[in-house]
Amino acid sequence: MKDFLQIQKILSQKESEINQIEKCNEFSSKFSLVLTNVQIQTLSEERYKTLKRYGRVELGKGILDKLIYEFCDSPFIWQENYMDTLSELQDIFYYFKNESLDEFTDDELIRYMKKSFDNQCQGSIEYLRETSLEDVCRSIRYGQEAYKYFDSYDDE
Repeated sequence: MKDFLQIQKILSQKESEINQIEKCNEFSSKFSLVLTNVQIQTLSEERYKTLKRYGRVELGKGILDKLIYEFCDSPFIWQENYMDTLSELQDIFYYFKNESLDEFTDDELIRYMKKSFDNQCQGSIEYLRETSLEDVCRSIRYGQEAYKYFDSYDDE
């Protein structure tokens, strides 16, 4: 009985997460970006695999909705690369959450990722992963304060 309740709870959480992402479609459609139900399901499944791969536990909802809201206005994302880009961004987020020793809040890391992606990375996922965020995390591991990286990205 206990196993049944746990499975039911997991399914309920997944359904809630999928509903939340479907609501994001309303917002992202303003930028001609929409995820299909299959794509939403795929991204949800990839999230669980990514969390397991990086040894992370996440209570509550994931960060996919935040990534959608933050990145949907990027000039480097269009419908054809939308799901793949979100998948990569989700993976990058969890990887660098670990690498930054959790010095960034979720919102700070996502904001930094977006600013880097749209500016110095010029939409390159590889550059974001291998250079921009890696440099920040290396500096943090060697004692530099995380806030120094956000000061240069404050909105005017």
